[in-house]
Amino acid sequence: MKVLFRSIIFIVPLLVLVVLFRAMLHNPSEELLPNKVDIFLDEEALSVHLSESIQFPTISNQDASKRNNEAFKDFQNWIARTYGAFHANLSLKKFNETLLYEWKGTDTNLKPILVTGHYDVVPVIPGTENLWKQPPFSGRIDSGYIWGRGALDDKSGVVGILEAASYLINSGYEPRRTIYFSFGHDEEVGGINGAALVAQYLKEEGIQLTWSLDEGSFLLDGFLPGLDKPVASINVAEKGSVTLQVVGKAAGGHSSMPPKQTAVGFLAQAITQLENNRMPGDLEGLSLKMFDEASRHMTFLYKIAFANRWLFGSLIDSYLSEVPFGNAVLRTTTAPTMLSGSIKTNVLPIEAIAIVNFRLHPRDSVEDVINHVKRVVENENVEVRSMAWKGRPASIVSSWQSEGYSVISQSVKEIYGDVVVAPGLMIAGSDSRHYGKVADDAYRFNPFPLSSKEFGGFHGTNERIRVEDFRKGVEAYILIIKNGSS
Repeated sequence: MKVLFRSIIFIVPLLVLVVLFRAMLHNPSEELLPNKVDIFLDEEALSVHLSESIQFPTISNQDASKRNNEAFKDFQNWIARTYGAFHANLSLKKFNETLLYEWKGTDTNLKPILVTGHYDVVPVIPGTENLWKQPPFSGRIDSGYIWGRGALDDKSGVVGILEAASYLINSGYEPRRTIYFSFGHDEEVGGINGAALVAQYLKEEGIQLTWSLDEGSFLLDGFLPGLDKPVASINVAEKGSVTLQVVGKAAGGHSSMPPKQTAVGFLAQAITQLENNRMPGDLEGLSLKMFDEASRHMTFLYKIAFANRWLFGSLIDSYLSEVPFGNAVLRTTTAPTMLSGSIKTNVLPIEAIAIVNFRLHPRDSVEDVINHVKRVVENENVEVRSMAWKGRPASIVSSWQSEGYSVISQSVKEIYGDVVVAPGLMIAGSDSRHYGKVADDAYRFNPFPLSSKEFGGFHGTNERIRVEDFRKGVEAYILIIKNGSS
């Protein structure tokens, strides 16, 4: 017993020393920050242009017959009118309402790059219009913000790119590498009739992009604990998606004499089981790289944890799993979204159906998800059914050691200074699922600062972007385009 006690007395302090020593070494790699680049832009004119773009209700509905075609055509005419030099100096091809511009480089032996965004937006949820502080398609500039649907997703990206390219054209800049600009019209409904056709065209023409840049993450401020710097999360991959039906089944009949458990009861039990038995996930691969890089800039307490994952790994994974953003980065997510049952209040349904959407982590396949769901809930009273759309896998993971990644990282630091740059995983989808098929590397990043309080505007209420942040993002786009094509 004395030997054991002495061993403990010796081992515990040694363990503490090891943990603290590893934490002290868990620092960012030393690098000289590039000199900041000052670009002088007319902030008021930039804001007015983004405001004008928001006023076109270019809404993508799942029901294509509800689309306001005139709004899309008016937006395209607005581009030609507002960005005359851009429209005049670049060649244009149209794929339905998606626009592909080409800015010829002086060295055609170099692989081109693609900078892209989409100008379609999601609808405003009916009945929530009165919750908006400014009308959702007013584009009003108020209290230092530009308000409206598309201010973040993704007219700020499209207009930011147009402003940046126009600045370079008017400055007499000539790219060495050819640049393509693509502005999608149907990203919010899958990009099948826009970006997919652009990618098909490039492939048929034998054009392989060295890299592409699409919408994605932002310069995130206040999203990660223990970090007092913004994080430029350059997404190098995006999740896949599959949607399944989970069906509760039981005898129907009159609601006055229900059985012990109804179809709705079986379904409710199945959904609870699914939410309590999530797909496996932990901090590894791309997700580990992102948090490893960010944690090197955190306070010492967090460094202790991340520098000693061999000791605190399960604790970190457990903590991140309870935070929506962290959970989405760690695993394939489970999200019941729609329910249907009886046709009448006093009729017991034979089937109660839940629609459940899964966003696939790169480690999981569509088949993995289906097998998991069947294993967790399927029995004689619960059936799992595939939808007509079979889903899509996660994208391949692009390199974070390539020239393209370096260009984006360098450009961001030249504008914003001392920020954390780390590869990330896009937890939603983008048109890069198509463009990535003709690019060596596909990146997803909007170079605009974004705080956690503004994040709720995505597909939600009171979407807005700060006037100053929009200007800074345009400056970053200027350098990304210039540095990437020089």
